[in-house]
Amino acid sequence: MLTTIGPNNWKWHQFEKNEIDKIKHVIHKEYCPFNKEWLDHVQENKTNCLRTFILENGKKVVKGSLIYEQNFEDELDHKICHFFMTDDLLITVNLDLPSLKHISQELLFGQIEKTENAVDGFLMILGELMNEMLYGIDQFEEKLNELIWNVSKKNKTSILDKIYMRRHELLLWKNLFIPLKELKMGIEEIYLDDEINNKIIFNRTGKRIDRAMVLINEYETEIDSIINLEEVISSHRGNEIMKTLTVITTIFTPVMALGALWGMNFKHMPELEWKYGYLLSCVLIIVSTLALYGYLKMKGWTGDLLKARKKGSFFK
Repeated sequence: MLTTIGPNNWKWHQFEKNEIDKIKHVIHKEYCPFNKEWLDHVQENKTNCLRTFILENGKKVVKGSLIYEQNFEDELDHKICHFFMTDDLLITVNLDLPSLKHISQELLFGQIEKTENAVDGFLMILGELMNEMLYGIDQFEEKLNELIWNVSKKNKTSILDKIYMRRHELLLWKNLFIPLKELKMGIEEIYLDDEINNKIIFNRTGKRIDRAMVLINEYETEIDSIINLEEVISSHRGNEIMKTLTVITTIFTPVMALGALWGMNFKHMPELEWKYGYLLSCVLIIVSTLALYGYLKMKGWTGDLLKARKKGSFFK
């Protein structure tokens, strides 16, 4: 357990989830009831939750659990922080600040020590968690930009798998940010009378959350556009393949028809006795095939069938 005392005598207690008895002692000592549900969440250590209420003595409480880091390849591999906050008390459980690469603990603790109350201290922590997540969003943006160019340069069937991998990753990012958005709204809701939305720390943290949500929504639009583009390309290529097969089948119809005719085993087939029958049959097959192709070409039904696909082109 680690305890930090702010300049206005508000306290920040940091616990591990196996220190339930110590947590109960601090909450009881501070006269904050209705904690069983939250303690159950601490022990389960699984999912997000948020509860806000005002006690009879006017004390405002915000408590819950927040997943702040997720392994995108393993559903169960995530980091979750549990929090219990009043004006003069902040309890965090399982908040693993040392594991976060872009957070300076020394700088963060120095800033928290200057805050006026536990709410500002907690908002300061949320702001740094958001800053850490935004670094992850920057890495996602690089992958998305690479995907956008691959759609043009290396558009093969395998690209669909990459598109939907990025789509799934984006959903997981959104799943991380939505509880933060809810938490911001919950704090704003319960501290409305104190005009907390006019405070610099709240505004800064809120702007980071809003920025992340805007980025997620924009990236979602980009990926949806890529998916729509792929659907159009796939539909066009499918049509081209069907047209190609149809044209090839049609062009070789004379070959198949005449081959089937002269492949019969009837006793009286005068063509088989002709001196130049083989030559005439070859000429007939070639002429009828070319004539049929010329007719299809004249009608414009062959399209770009015999043209090679241009480099960097989606359709040609």
